[in-house]
Amino acid sequence: MSTALELRNVVGGVRSGTVAGESLPLVDPASGEEYGSAPLTRWTDVDEVMGVAAAAFEEWSVTTPGERQRVLLRWAEEVERSAERFVLAECRNTGKPWEVVRSGELPRAVDLLRFYAGAARLQEAGAAGEYVPGCTSFARREPIGVCAQVASWTHPLLLAVARVAPALAAGNAVVFKPAETTPVSAVLLAESAVGVLPSGLFNVICGDRDSGRAMVAHEVPGMFSITGTVRSGMEVAGAAAADLKRAHLQLGGKAPAVVFGDAEVGAAARGIAAAAFGDAGQSCTAASRVLVAEGVYEELVAELAAQAEVWRPGPPQDPDAAFGPLNSAGQRELVAGYVERLPAHARVVAGGRRRGGRGFFYEATVVADVEQSDELVQHEVLGPVVVVQRFSSEEEAVELANGVRYGLVASVWTRDHARAMRMSRALQAGTVWVNVHRPLVAEMPHSGFKHSASARDFGRFGLEEYSRVKHVMSGLG
Repeated sequence: MSTALELRNVVGGVRSGTVAGESLPLVDPASGEEYGSAPLTRWTDVDEVMGVAAAAFEEWSVTTPGERQRVLLRWAEEVERSAERFVLAECRNTGKPWEVVRSGELPRAVDLLRFYAGAARLQEAGAAGEYVPGCTSFARREPIGVCAQVASWTHPLLLAVARVAPALAAGNAVVFKPAETTPVSAVLLAESAVGVLPSGLFNVICGDRDSGRAMVAHEVPGMFSITGTVRSGMEVAGAAAADLKRAHLQLGGKAPAVVFGDAEVGAAARGIAAAAFGDAGQSCTAASRVLVAEGVYEELVAELAAQAEVWRPGPPQDPDAAFGPLNSAGQRELVAGYVERLPAHARVVAGGRRRGGRGFFYEATVVADVEQSDELVQHEVLGPVVVVQRFSSEEEAVELANGVRYGLVASVWTRDHARAMRMSRALQAGTVWVNVHRPLVAEMPHSGFKHSASARDFGRFGLEEYSRVKHVMSGLG
């Protein structure tokens, strides 16, 4: 009897196949072995699921915020009860260490569900008033309709919840497509919602880029959301604009960590290493560029190199593994290619090699003496590779930090409060941390500038993204 995992789409609360019956392989990145399949969704299937979601929206959109809260809280409880199942599935599909998912990503996903359950009841509305004689005006905040969503492979479960929860809390229906290589936890999420959420409200379809293109091209969704590369975001923005859909774009990052001479170098190196090598560097918020003051440059480089030795990759079942494999063979070759093409002036001080005979592992890598124009400085890598540059003044640090097309997150490491405040204003990033890097909380916004796009997630801002505002004026005569 076959033990291979055979995923199905979840449409209208039912596990379903596709019309053509095509499939995509599921590969364990820790071993490189195929262990199952997922359906490959095509236009006919997309057309069907959009109709199902549109019908579900009609009923859900008129429920009270209190009812939405109760339903989302029950769903959070169901996910929490099934925690072990989610952890096992996510670790096998991504190769992440057990503890990273068990004590980090799974609890954060549940917390986000609960946060948006409460936030559903706290949408702000302006006070009514008379702005022309004889008429009273007020503003209504309403859901958009069907939201089509695509997420990346970096944090499959967490990103699914971060997209779906605010959309549902605001009164919308959702058609969600996980990344081609990491669909398992999103399918489990939809299955856990059966019997809790109204049928057809949250639908998950698996597929490739063409499946996503069909979603954004379909006439039903009023909004399309994507977490992905800049190239993907530009394509989606163009396609959405052709039909005047709202586009919610959360794209890449090339985050600078700026270390000043008065910083505690050892603590900075430990914090930056965790933010650079955690999740194998496969996060748009990873600390991928380190800008260091001249006076502590060599010390910081040495400390980071020492940290790279501590951050050892390994499979999920290895209790000593600090991070897992890269997402795919192709992603590992992409990361290795950046390092192998380094110019002569750059210096690899730690790592820089593929690791192991099985799976897609790559060593924690530190590259010093890079220059601003180097491709490893300018391009998002999504791997456990950090580059180190030097600066001689605060002004130069700002210029270097802002001198890439991304503007998602940044961190500043200093004991000087005034300097930290100046830097937090000058850095072109949606989030700026001081003496820490990467914590995100449900209550505060997460957004980007420049090519990292302008979508706002988390907090009330994330909820507002999934609604529209209507002015209502009533004559008093």
